[in-house]
Amino acid sequence: LSGASPFLGETKQETLANITAVKYDFDEEFFSNTSDLAKDFIQKLLVKDTRKRLTIQEALSHPWIAFLCLTTHQLKDETKVQENKKVENTQLKTKHLREYTIKCHSSMPPNNTYINFERFARVVEDISCVEQGFSTLAASHDSLQEDMDALLSIYNEKEAWYKEESESVRHMLSQLKYEYRKMESLKRHLHNDSKAVSASLAGVCGKYAELQSHYESLRQELSEELKWIQDLMSSFQLENEVCVNGNFDSVFSEDINESLMELLNRSCCEEFLAGLNLDVTESRQ
Repeated sequence: LSGASPFLGETKQETLANITAVKYDFDEEFFSNTSDLAKDFIQKLLVKDTRKRLTIQEALSHPWIAFLCLTTHQLKDETKVQENKKVENTQLKTKHLREYTIKCHSSMPPNNTYINFERFARVVEDISCVEQGFSTLAASHDSLQEDMDALLSIYNEKEAWYKEESESVRHMLSQLKYEYRKMESLKRHLHNDSKAVSASLAGVCGKYAELQSHYESLRQELSEELKWIQDLMSSFQLENEVCVNGNFDSVFSEDINESLMELLNRSCCEEFLAGLNLDVTESRQ
């Protein structure tokens, strides 16, 4: 009726949303020549709720359909009358030409004049048929021209839509390429960071090995000193049994207490180093 969609939006997404929501508008630019009956028929058909939509019988009995049928019949009748008039006029012309020929040459001796006029009449009739064919061809040409114009308009709309879609896809591809380059750069940074962490872990492992060897040597020294203190304690115990002087006992007791405190401090230091060893092992894991 108009060559345009009432659902048409600015973009494809807007058009699809209008179709889904059955939201349409009869733009005056395209629907100015469309009758109110036709618009009413469209509005009663474009209803989302099927219970409120026109049935087939109601649609066929709509006044606009009846008006179309009546108009079509009238046009067909007018076309037939015009064609009949043309044929009648042609026949009348041929009949008058034939009567004139017979009347003019009835007193003359027989010759080929009447036969020639009969041929001329047939030629005139053929020319009339050719004229009718040309008029039909012209009507068909006009109809085809309208169809071509409509197809050209649809093609232009589709071409504009495809251009818009291609621009959107090109924009999305450029965004994806940017995100891909960004992820590649992040991947390289993470790879470099992992290399740096691996190098630092290797350095920590080397330091841990050095500390472990150092702690082992300290442990050996501590065990030797502990053994020496045990031997010293045993010797002092023997001397304590021999000596009876109280002052000597007090001095001896102070020496023993200092030795035991040193031993206790070293034991605490060893426990602390053992804990540090455990923390380093966990961090390495």
